Amino acid sequence: MFGGQNMQGMMKQMKKMQSQVQSEQAAIAETEYIGKAPEDMVVVTFNGDRQMLDMQVKPDVIDPEDPEGLSDMVLVAVNDALKQIEADTEKRLGQFAPKGMGGF
Repeated sequence: MFGGQNMQGMMKQMKKMQSQVQSEQAAIAETEYIGKAPEDMVVVTFNGDRQMLDMQVKPDVIDPEDPEGLSDMVLVAVNDALKQIEADTEKRLGQFAPKGMGGF
């Protein structure tokens, strides 16, 4: 029985940490992240599960002679939102990763 209580304490702590991680993951999933292109020409909204919920495009950016310009604006806005999700995930869940193990 040597260390039995210590093992129980560790298991209790692990379950608590698991519950906290699940809570943070749920909060991230419910958060909306808004990515923007310069001058808000394209604005996209994602949830924490990386699903696009909305996209707004200013009419000024729609140029039939320059479809690549619109594509570029969409890419900038989408990448902006995804970077926000990644940063928030790292901030919220990074505390639970062992040092040097990041990668949430």
